[in-house]
Amino acid sequence: MAVTEKADLDMIRNSIGKIAEGFDLNYWKQKGDTKAYPWDFKDALARGGWLGMFMPEQYGGMGLGLAEVGIVLDELGQRCGFNACSLFQYWVFPPGPVIHHGSQAMKDEFLPKLATGEEMMCFAVSEPDNGVDTSRLTTFAKKDGNRYTVRGRKVWISNAQHADRVLLLTRTSPRNPERPFDGMTLFLTRLKGKKGVEITAIEKIMRNAVDSNEIVFDDFEVFEDEIVGAEGKGFKCLLDGLNPERIAVAFTAIGLGRGALNLAVQYAKDRVVFDRPIGQNQAVAHPLAASWIRLEAAYMVTQNAARLFDEGKPCGPEANAAKFLASEAGFGAADQAMQSHGGFSMATEYHVSRFWMETRHLKIAPISQEMVLNYVSDKVLGLPRSY
Repeated sequence: MAVTEKADLDMIRNSIGKIAEGFDLNYWKQKGDTKAYPWDFKDALARGGWLGMFMPEQYGGMGLGLAEVGIVLDELGQRCGFNACSLFQYWVFPPGPVIHHGSQAMKDEFLPKLATGEEMMCFAVSEPDNGVDTSRLTTFAKKDGNRYTVRGRKVWISNAQHADRVLLLTRTSPRNPERPFDGMTLFLTRLKGKKGVEITAIEKIMRNAVDSNEIVFDDFEVFEDEIVGAEGKGFKCLLDGLNPERIAVAFTAIGLGRGALNLAVQYAKDRVVFDRPIGQNQAVAHPLAASWIRLEAAYMVTQNAARLFDEGKPCGPEANAAKFLASEAGFGAADQAMQSHGGFSMATEYHVSRFWMETRHLKIAPISQEMVLNYVSDKVLGLPRSY
């Protein structure tokens, strides 16, 4: 993929910044408090064509790369917070397996609707009992002719309350300990209005404008022509999305950290104690300066990972390193922003506590810091695998 000129990157940032001006932190607080999906924000992104920016041009997208997507996530993270980033991400990344492995008919029928925002999808992989060991998922699709009936449970499924379709990972044959990732099949199927599915929202402490859900499937029908890739090879279809997801989360964490830092810097300028702004005190100023340095370093590592991905080069270690460093730097900045606000950090009108909760979450999801270290220990350093 061709490298985008700096002027074009600046244009992307400025364009997203102008959209974000119409959806300030008070807007996002209200949406979170009322658990209301931000349809007007989604429509603003759709009008600009941004929902399809990572999608091939032949399906109505912009055909841009992860470096450009990262600009959007950084800007939205700073100005709006995690709800905005999350909404954007679920249009950009879940379609990856369909783009790379779906049938031509599936891509022609579905991707243009996604690029324009006409349809929404969700992504159902995680289950209540298997943690990060995807090979042990138990949701099963039993074949009968050209149809399958699905039974099982999925958890932490974002967007399911409103999604038109679901990208659903199931087993179609029992787990083989010798080849544990074989026998899983990925389906793209209609969700809204179908029988055999129950969707229940999960109560949570943050990112409440975008719903998270448990889904129970009971004789839920899917069909042979809805398989993404080949039967029994669904996990391999997912792998194309792992590195870009980690890099996207890194850009998001950096944006959130910068947003929290911006709030803290302004507060440190405005808050006067003992006849001087608190930002004049090195005990306040130096930790904020250190937070900026760490965010900049994480951003450089993340940009490098995005560049490698866009050039079609291996980037597993770099993607994981970016996720690790950005999550640490983002939460560190938000935590220092809380400290700088003192007692007022507890007041929701200052917004900083929301950034703190959101950055903390990204040390856990979509992969924990510990699992990143496991990956680097095994794949990079060549140490014996611990699990």
